[in-house]
Amino acid sequence: MTKDVVVVIGAGGIGMAIARRQGFGKTVLLADFNEQLLGAAAKDLHEASYEVEARKVDVASRQSVRALAEFAATLGNVQQVVNTAGLSPNMATPDRVLAVDLYGSAVVFEEFRRVIARGGAGLVISSMAGHMIPPLSDEQNRALAFTPADELLELPFLKGAAVPDSALAYALAKRANHLRVQAEAIAWGDKGARVNSISPGIIMTPLAQHELNSASGDGYRAMVAASPSKRMAPPEEIAVAASYLLGPDAGFVTGSDLLIDGGVIAAMFAGRLPPLGR
Repeated sequence: MTKDVVVVIGAGGIGMAIARRQGFGKTVLLADFNEQLLGAAAKDLHEASYEVEARKVDVASRQSVRALAEFAATLGNVQQVVNTAGLSPNMATPDRVLAVDLYGSAVVFEEFRRVIARGGAGLVISSMAGHMIPPLSDEQNRALAFTPADELLELPFLKGAAVPDSALAYALAKRANHLRVQAEAIAWGDKGARVNSISPGIIMTPLAQHELNSASGDGYRAMVAASPSKRMAPPEEIAVAASYLLGPDAGFVTGSDLLIDGGVIAAMFAGRLPPLGR
């Protein structure tokens, strides 16, 4: 009997929480750029009786993502694809953030739509940062949504002085994720599959801890203080929402973004926090 396959790209806190919730009784294909992290994560799943395959992937390389998608298809029916890969603003230059968080997400959508099973679902973990910047023009929105992935990084408003820092690069990449799922919902729909995004707020992962301990840490703490919830969240709260979006109860949900931020964007809208400028 052919097994269902759950692909999880990114072996960090959110990726692993989703893999644990979605993968039992299925084949989990776990992928990450960091081979040491990937090996440890795959070992944890295997010791917990999950059937797991591990592969290194660089989402900023179409060849690497295509090889991962083709390998996934050899394992069984590719029913769920979850992309959690990303770089935070303090981890990389603007160009690299755009290559991984924007281009990489677009490539994952394009390559895995070729192998997704009928009735399957895709999910990208975006960020509340995509909701923080002012509205883009209609022309920019359409360009981010529909430009073929290999041409995205050549868009004038994503090049050079137009994106002076990694924080803006990150926010633009996450806005692009929201727009991309709307466009990909059409193409994935032609395969009988759905695709959505989740925009988490501050989730207590090693990546978030890195940000809290950086020069941006005070800004993160100000967001928490201004938000209605007054707290951060564990990865498991994102995994619960992911389970809904990937499952049959969300059969009428595609092309959507689910904001899970404890009310940070609401606080920004209310004037309790300044928006990110352009």
